[in-house]
Amino acid sequence: MPSNEAGTTKSHPHAHRGGAHDYSRNPMLVYWETTQACALACRHCRAEAVNTPHPEELTPTEGIALLRQIASFDKPLPHLVLTGGDPLRRADLYELIDEARRLGLAVSVTPSATGELTYDVLAKLQDHGVDSIGLSLDGSTAALHEAVRGVEGCFDWTIRAAENAAKLGIPIQVNTLVAQETEADLPAIYERLKQVSVMRWSLFFLIAVGRGKLLQPVSPQRGEELMNWAYDMAQVAPFVVATTEAPSYRRIALDRMRAAGLTGEQIERTPVYRGFEIRDGHGVLFISNTGDVYPAGFLPLGTGNVRTGQLTAIYRESPVFRELHTPSHFKGKCGVCEYRTLCGGSRARAFAYTGDPLESDPFCAYEPKVSHQ
Repeated sequence: MPSNEAGTTKSHPHAHRGGAHDYSRNPMLVYWETTQACALACRHCRAEAVNTPHPEELTPTEGIALLRQIASFDKPLPHLVLTGGDPLRRADLYELIDEARRLGLAVSVTPSATGELTYDVLAKLQDHGVDSIGLSLDGSTAALHEAVRGVEGCFDWTIRAAENAAKLGIPIQVNTLVAQETEADLPAIYERLKQVSVMRWSLFFLIAVGRGKLLQPVSPQRGEELMNWAYDMAQVAPFVVATTEAPSYRRIALDRMRAAGLTGEQIERTPVYRGFEIRDGHGVLFISNTGDVYPAGFLPLGTGNVRTGQLTAIYRESPVFRELHTPSHFKGKCGVCEYRTLCGGSRARAFAYTGDPLESDPFCAYEPKVSHQ
Protein backbone atom coordinates (compact mmCIF):
# COMPACT_ATOMS: atom_id res chain seq x y z
CA MET A 1 0.00 0.00 0.00
CA PRO A 2 1.11 3.57 -0.37
CA SER A 3 2.55 5.11 2.76
CA ASN A 4 0.05 7.92 2.40
CA GLU A 5 -2.41 5.94 4.45
CA ALA A 6 -0.41 7.19 7.32
CA GLY A 7 -1.19 10.63 6.66
CA THR A 8 -3.53 12.60 4.52
CA THR A 9 -2.69 13.88 7.43
CA LYS A 10 -3.00 14.37 11.11
CA SER A 11 -2.76 18.07 10.53
CA HIS A 12 -5.19 18.08 7.63
CA PRO A 13 -6.38 21.44 6.28
CA HIS A 14 -9.97 20.46 7.03
CA ALA A 15 -9.16 19.92 10.70
CA HIS A 16 -10.92 22.03 13.33
CA ARG A 17 -9.60 22.60 16.83
CA GLY A 18 -10.62 24.04 20.15
CA GLY A 19 -13.89 23.74 22.00
CA ALA A 20 -15.83 23.06 18.81
CA HIS A 21 -14.31 19.61 18.52
CA ASP A 22 -14.06 16.98 21.23
CA TYR A 23 -11.63 14.34 19.94
CA SER A 24 -12.68 11.90 22.64
CA ARG A 25 -16.11 11.77 20.98
CA ASN A 26 -15.46 12.52 17.35
CA PRO A 27 -12.45 11.76 15.15
CA MET A 28 -11.08 14.33 12.75
CA LEU A 29 -9.81 11.74 10.27
CA VAL A 30 -11.23 8.32 9.41
CA TYR A 31 -9.06 6.06 7.27
CA TRP A 32 -10.79 3.19 5.50
CA GLU A 33 -8.56 0.54 3.97
CA THR A 34 -11.04 -0.21 1.20
CA THR A 35 -9.04 -3.19 -0.10
CA GLN A 36 -5.68 -4.88 0.42
CA ALA A 37 -5.29 -5.43 -3.33
CA CYS A 38 -2.36 -3.50 -4.81
CA ALA A 39 0.07 -3.92 -7.70
CA LEU A 40 3.02 -2.49 -5.76
CA ALA A 41 5.32 -4.20 -3.25
CA CYS A 42 6.55 -1.27 -1.18
CA ARG A 43 9.28 -2.16 1.30
CA HIS A 44 7.57 -0.32 4.17
CA CYS A 45 3.97 -1.39 3.51
CA ARG A 46 1.93 -1.54 6.72
CA ALA A 47 -0.74 -3.69 5.09
CA GLU A 48 1.65 -6.14 3.40
CA ALA A 49 -0.65 -5.60 0.41
CA VAL A 50 -1.08 -8.35 -2.19
CA ASN A 51 -2.44 -8.57 -5.71
CA THR A 52 -5.93 -9.79 -4.82
CA PRO A 53 -8.68 -8.64 -2.42
CA HIS A 54 -9.13 -10.40 0.90
CA PRO A 55 -11.98 -12.95 0.65
CA GLU A 56 -13.67 -11.32 3.65
CA GLU A 57 -13.35 -7.74 2.39
CA LEU A 58 -16.37 -5.55 3.18
CA THR A 59 -18.98 -5.95 0.45
CA PRO A 60 -20.44 -2.99 -1.46
CA THR A 61 -23.53 -3.07 0.76
CA GLU A 62 -21.39 -3.24 3.90
CA GLY A 63 -19.28 -0.38 2.55
CA ILE A 64 -22.34 1.84 2.21
CA ALA A 65 -23.39 0.89 5.75
CA LEU A 66 -19.94 1.83 7.01
CA LEU A 67 -20.15 5.26 5.38
CA ARG A 68 -23.46 5.85 7.15
CA GLN A 69 -21.84 4.90 10.45
CA ILE A 70 -19.03 7.40 9.82
CA ALA A 71 -21.61 10.09 9.03
CA SER A 72 -23.33 9.42 12.39
CA PHE A 73 -20.52 11.19 14.29
CA ASP A 74 -21.24 14.72 15.46
CA LYS A 75 -20.62 17.64 13.16
CA PRO A 76 -18.21 18.76 11.88
CA LEU A 77 -18.06 15.30 10.34
CA PRO A 78 -14.72 13.50 10.00
CA HIS A 79 -12.67 13.75 6.84
CA LEU A 80 -12.71 10.35 5.14
CA VAL A 81 -9.54 8.97 3.57
CA LEU A 82 -10.05 6.03 1.21
CA THR A 83 -6.85 4.04 1.22
CA GLY A 84 -5.58 0.52 0.74
CA GLY A 85 -3.88 -1.38 -0.87
CA ASP A 86 -4.95 0.54 -3.91
CA PRO A 87 -8.51 1.89 -3.64
CA LEU A 88 -8.68 1.94 -7.45
CA ARG A 89 -8.78 -1.86 -7.22
CA ARG A 90 -12.15 -1.59 -5.50
CA ALA A 91 -14.86 -2.01 -8.17
CA ASP A 92 -17.42 0.14 -6.32
CA LEU A 93 -15.00 2.99 -5.47
CA TYR A 94 -16.94 5.69 -7.32
CA GLU A 95 -20.26 4.61 -5.82
CA LEU A 96 -18.65 4.82 -2.38
CA ILE A 97 -17.35 8.31 -3.10
CA ASP A 98 -20.79 9.39 -4.31
CA GLU A 99 -22.47 8.11 -1.16
CA ALA A 100 -19.86 9.67 1.10
CA ARG A 101 -20.36 13.04 -0.58
CA ARG A 102 -24.16 12.65 -0.33
CA LEU A 103 -23.73 12.09 3.41
CA GLY A 104 -21.71 15.29 3.74
CA LEU A 105 -18.27 13.71 4.17
CA ALA A 106 -15.14 15.29 2.71
CA VAL A 107 -13.24 12.58 0.82
CA SER A 108 -9.58 12.05 -0.02
CA VAL A 109 -8.20 9.10 -1.97
CA THR A 110 -4.69 7.63 -1.82
CA PRO A 111 -4.29 5.66 -5.07
CA SER A 112 -1.19 3.65 -5.79
CA ALA A 113 1.01 5.15 -8.48
CA THR A 114 0.67 2.55 -11.22
CA GLY A 115 0.12 2.74 -14.96
CA GLU A 116 -3.61 2.65 -14.22
CA LEU A 117 -3.52 6.09 -12.55
CA THR A 118 -4.14 8.02 -15.76
CA TYR A 119 -5.34 11.55 -16.45
CA ASP A 120 -8.82 10.16 -17.20
CA VAL A 121 -8.94 8.32 -13.86
CA LEU A 122 -7.95 11.47 -12.00
CA ALA A 123 -10.56 13.45 -13.93
CA LYS A 124 -13.16 10.86 -12.94
CA LEU A 125 -12.18 11.13 -9.29
CA GLN A 126 -12.58 14.89 -9.60
CA ASP A 127 -15.97 14.52 -11.28
CA HIS A 128 -17.15 12.42 -8.35
CA GLY A 129 -16.18 15.14 -5.86
CA VAL A 130 -12.89 13.99 -4.35
CA ASP A 131 -11.39 16.78 -2.22
CA SER A 132 -7.76 15.74 -2.60
CA ILE A 133 -5.48 12.85 -3.48
CA GLY A 134 -2.41 11.48 -1.77
CA LEU A 135 0.71 10.27 -3.56
CA SER A 136 3.99 8.90 -2.24
CA LEU A 137 7.45 10.00 -3.34
CA ASP A 138 10.33 8.36 -1.52
CA GLY A 139 13.20 9.40 -3.75
CA SER A 140 14.26 12.31 -5.94
CA THR A 141 15.17 9.96 -8.79
CA ALA A 142 13.63 6.83 -10.26
CA ALA A 143 16.40 4.63 -8.86
CA LEU A 144 16.01 5.93 -5.30
CA HIS A 145 12.20 5.94 -5.29
CA GLU A 146 11.85 2.52 -6.88
CA ALA A 147 14.38 1.00 -4.47
CA VAL A 148 11.75 1.65 -1.78
CA ARG A 149 8.62 1.09 -3.87
CA GLY A 150 9.76 -2.15 -5.47
CA VAL A 151 8.22 -1.58 -8.92
CA GLU A 152 10.07 -0.30 -11.98
CA GLY A 153 8.28 2.66 -13.55
CA CYS A 154 6.43 3.88 -10.45
CA PHE A 155 8.57 7.03 -10.16
CA ASP A 156 7.43 8.22 -13.58
CA TRP A 157 3.84 7.20 -12.79
CA THR A 158 3.98 9.23 -9.56
CA ILE A 159 5.36 12.36 -11.22
CA ARG A 160 2.88 12.05 -14.09
CA ALA A 161 -0.03 11.64 -11.66
CA ALA A 162 1.08 14.70 -9.68
CA GLU A 163 1.39 16.77 -12.86
CA ASN A 164 -2.00 15.60 -14.15
CA ALA A 165 -3.69 16.28 -10.82
CA ALA A 166 -2.18 19.77 -10.85
CA LYS A 167 -3.53 20.36 -14.37
CA LEU A 168 -6.98 19.35 -13.15
CA GLY A 169 -6.70 21.51 -10.06
CA ILE A 170 -6.98 18.59 -7.63
CA PRO A 171 -5.17 19.36 -4.35
CA ILE A 172 -2.27 16.94 -3.85
CA GLN A 173 -0.59 15.69 -0.72
CA VAL A 174 2.78 14.03 -1.26
CA ASN A 175 3.99 11.66 1.43
CA THR A 176 7.65 10.81 1.89
CA LEU A 177 9.15 8.11 4.08
CA VAL A 178 11.81 9.20 6.56
CA ALA A 179 14.21 6.34 7.26
CA GLN A 180 17.95 5.77 7.14
CA GLU A 181 17.51 4.73 3.51
CA THR A 182 15.84 8.02 2.49
CA GLU A 183 16.91 10.79 4.88
CA ALA A 184 19.94 12.00 2.91
CA ASP A 185 17.73 12.49 -0.14
CA LEU A 186 15.08 14.64 1.59
CA PRO A 187 16.50 18.01 0.43
CA ALA A 188 16.55 16.76 -3.18
CA ILE A 189 12.97 15.48 -2.86
CA TYR A 190 11.95 18.90 -1.56
CA GLU A 191 13.55 20.57 -4.59
CA ARG A 192 11.78 18.10 -6.89
CA LEU A 193 8.41 18.85 -5.33
CA LYS A 194 8.90 22.56 -5.84
CA GLN A 195 8.56 21.78 -9.55
CA VAL A 196 5.07 20.33 -9.01
CA SER A 197 1.98 22.12 -7.71
CA VAL A 198 1.37 20.31 -4.41
CA MET A 199 -0.76 21.35 -1.44
CA ARG A 200 1.17 19.55 1.28
CA TRP A 201 4.31 17.53 1.85
CA SER A 202 4.09 15.12 4.75
CA LEU A 203 7.20 13.44 6.14
CA PHE A 204 6.26 10.00 7.46
CA PHE A 205 8.74 8.85 10.10
CA LEU A 206 9.07 5.09 9.75
CA ILE A 207 7.37 2.72 12.15
CA ALA A 208 8.70 -0.81 11.88
CA VAL A 209 5.52 -2.80 11.29
CA GLY A 210 4.49 -4.95 8.32
CA ARG A 211 7.12 -4.73 5.58
CA GLY A 212 8.49 -1.66 7.32
CA LYS A 213 10.63 -4.03 9.41
CA LEU A 214 12.89 -4.32 6.36
CA LEU A 215 13.93 -0.65 6.70
CA GLN A 216 15.81 1.21 9.43
CA PRO A 217 14.44 4.21 11.35
CA VAL A 218 16.60 7.25 11.97
CA SER A 219 17.85 7.81 15.51
CA PRO A 220 15.92 10.08 17.90
CA GLN A 221 18.73 12.64 17.72
CA ARG A 222 18.68 12.61 13.91
CA GLY A 223 14.90 12.85 14.06
CA GLU A 224 15.18 16.08 16.05
CA GLU A 225 17.56 17.48 13.43
CA LEU A 226 15.24 16.51 10.60
CA MET A 227 12.20 17.99 12.32
CA ASN A 228 14.05 21.26 12.82
CA TRP A 229 15.01 21.15 9.14
CA ALA A 230 11.35 20.50 8.25
CA TYR A 231 10.35 23.53 10.33
CA ASP A 232 12.89 25.65 8.44
CA MET A 233 11.52 24.40 5.11
CA ALA A 234 7.96 25.12 6.24
CA GLN A 235 8.82 28.81 6.54
CA VAL A 236 9.84 29.11 2.88
CA ALA A 237 8.15 26.23 1.04
CA PRO A 238 5.44 26.95 -1.54
CA PHE A 239 3.38 24.22 0.15
CA VAL A 240 2.58 23.10 3.69
CA VAL A 241 5.25 20.91 5.29
CA ALA A 242 3.89 18.45 7.85
CA THR A 243 4.84 15.23 9.63
CA THR A 244 3.17 11.88 10.24
CA GLU A 245 3.91 9.65 13.25
CA ALA A 246 6.23 12.35 14.59
CA PRO A 247 4.00 14.30 16.98
CA SER A 248 7.06 15.70 18.77
CA TYR A 249 7.40 17.99 15.74
CA ARG A 250 4.64 20.02 17.41
CA ARG A 251 6.85 20.60 20.44
CA ILE A 252 9.71 21.71 18.22
CA ALA A 253 7.47 23.98 16.16
CA LEU A 254 5.79 25.51 19.23
CA ASP A 255 9.12 26.21 20.92
CA ARG A 256 10.53 27.80 17.80
CA MET A 257 7.43 29.91 17.21
CA ARG A 258 7.55 31.15 20.79
CA ALA A 259 11.27 31.89 20.47
CA ALA A 260 10.52 33.91 17.33
CA GLY A 261 8.05 36.01 19.31
CA LEU A 262 4.80 34.77 17.73
CA THR A 263 1.68 35.55 19.73
CA GLY A 264 -0.83 32.90 20.70
CA GLU A 265 -3.19 34.18 18.03
CA GLN A 266 -0.48 33.96 15.38
CA ILE A 267 0.40 30.42 16.45
CA GLU A 268 -3.25 29.39 16.15
CA ARG A 269 -3.23 30.44 12.51
CA THR A 270 -0.33 28.14 11.57
CA PRO A 271 -0.86 24.77 9.81
CA VAL A 272 0.97 22.86 12.54
CA TYR A 273 -1.48 24.15 15.17
CA ARG A 274 -4.31 22.30 13.44
CA GLY A 275 -2.68 19.02 14.41
CA PHE A 276 -2.30 19.81 18.10
CA GLU A 277 -3.86 17.09 20.32
CA ILE A 278 -4.54 14.75 17.37
CA ARG A 279 -2.80 11.37 17.68
CA ASP A 280 -3.35 7.67 17.07
CA GLY A 281 -6.76 6.83 18.50
CA HIS A 282 -7.58 10.43 19.45
CA GLY A 283 -8.86 12.34 16.46
CA VAL A 284 -7.87 9.42 14.23
CA LEU A 285 -9.34 6.00 13.62
CA PHE A 286 -8.75 3.29 11.03
CA ILE A 287 -11.04 0.62 9.55
CA SER A 288 -9.43 -2.38 7.88
CA ASN A 289 -10.64 -3.94 4.64
CA THR A 290 -12.43 -6.60 6.67
CA GLY A 291 -14.10 -4.09 9.02
CA ASP A 292 -11.81 -4.29 12.04
CA VAL A 293 -11.49 -0.96 13.88
CA TYR A 294 -8.03 0.19 14.98
CA PRO A 295 -6.81 3.42 16.60
CA ALA A 296 -4.60 3.91 13.52
CA GLY A 297 -3.30 1.96 10.56
CA PHE A 298 0.07 1.53 12.23
CA LEU A 299 -1.54 0.59 15.55
CA PRO A 300 -3.20 -2.75 14.72
CA LEU A 301 -4.91 -3.20 18.07
CA GLY A 302 -8.41 -4.54 17.47
CA THR A 303 -11.22 -2.73 19.27
CA GLY A 304 -14.26 -4.12 17.43
CA ASN A 305 -15.66 -4.67 13.95
CA VAL A 306 -18.16 -2.55 12.05
CA ARG A 307 -20.05 -5.70 11.03
CA THR A 308 -21.01 -6.35 14.64
CA GLY A 309 -20.58 -3.02 16.44
CA GLN A 310 -21.33 0.66 16.03
CA LEU A 311 -18.35 2.77 15.04
CA THR A 312 -19.30 5.70 17.26
CA ALA A 313 -19.62 3.44 20.31
CA ILE A 314 -16.30 1.71 19.58
CA TYR A 315 -14.47 5.02 19.24
CA ARG A 316 -16.02 6.59 22.33
CA GLU A 317 -16.39 3.63 24.68
CA SER A 318 -13.97 0.79 23.93
CA PRO A 319 -11.27 0.44 26.64
CA VAL A 320 -8.39 0.93 24.18
CA PHE A 321 -9.78 4.16 22.75
CA ARG A 322 -10.73 5.48 26.18
CA GLU A 323 -7.13 5.03 27.35
CA LEU A 324 -5.78 6.72 24.22
CA HIS A 325 -8.13 9.65 24.76
CA THR A 326 -6.50 10.26 28.17
CA PRO A 327 -2.86 11.42 28.03
CA SER A 328 -2.57 11.31 31.82
CA HIS A 329 -2.74 7.51 31.45
CA PHE A 330 0.43 7.43 29.33
CA LYS A 331 3.48 5.85 30.91
CA GLY A 332 7.11 6.85 31.35
CA LYS A 333 8.17 10.30 30.27
CA CYS A 334 5.19 10.70 27.91
CA GLY A 335 2.91 10.51 30.94
CA VAL A 336 4.56 13.42 32.75
CA CYS A 337 5.70 15.52 29.79
CA GLU A 338 4.42 19.10 29.72
CA TYR A 339 3.66 18.59 26.01
CA ARG A 340 1.66 15.41 26.52
CA THR A 341 -1.69 16.92 25.49
CA LEU A 342 -0.67 18.68 22.28
CA CYS A 343 1.85 15.93 21.37
CA GLY A 344 1.13 12.67 23.17
CA GLY A 345 3.86 10.76 21.36
CA SER A 346 3.33 8.19 18.65
CA ARG A 347 1.09 5.58 20.22
CA ALA A 348 1.71 3.33 17.21
CA ARG A 349 5.48 3.45 17.67
CA ALA A 350 5.15 2.84 21.41
CA PHE A 351 3.08 -0.26 20.65
CA ALA A 352 5.43 -1.48 17.91
CA TYR A 353 8.46 -1.29 20.20
CA THR A 354 6.98 -2.27 23.58
CA GLY A 355 3.66 -3.98 22.94
CA ASP A 356 1.94 -1.30 25.05
CA PRO A 357 0.26 1.65 23.28
CA LEU A 358 0.44 3.71 26.49
CA GLU A 359 4.23 3.51 26.83
CA SER A 360 6.61 6.32 25.92
CA ASP A 361 7.38 7.02 22.27
CA PRO A 362 10.96 5.70 21.88
CA PHE A 363 11.62 8.14 19.03
CA CYS A 364 11.38 11.24 21.22
CA ALA A 365 14.71 12.58 22.50
CA TYR A 366 13.13 15.23 24.74
CA GLU A 367 13.40 14.96 28.51
CA PRO A 368 10.39 16.46 30.32
CA LYS A 369 10.97 19.17 32.88
CA VAL A 370 9.05 17.02 35.37
CA SER A 371 11.14 13.99 36.30
CA HIS A 372 9.70 10.51 35.97
CA GLN A 373 10.54 7.37 37.88
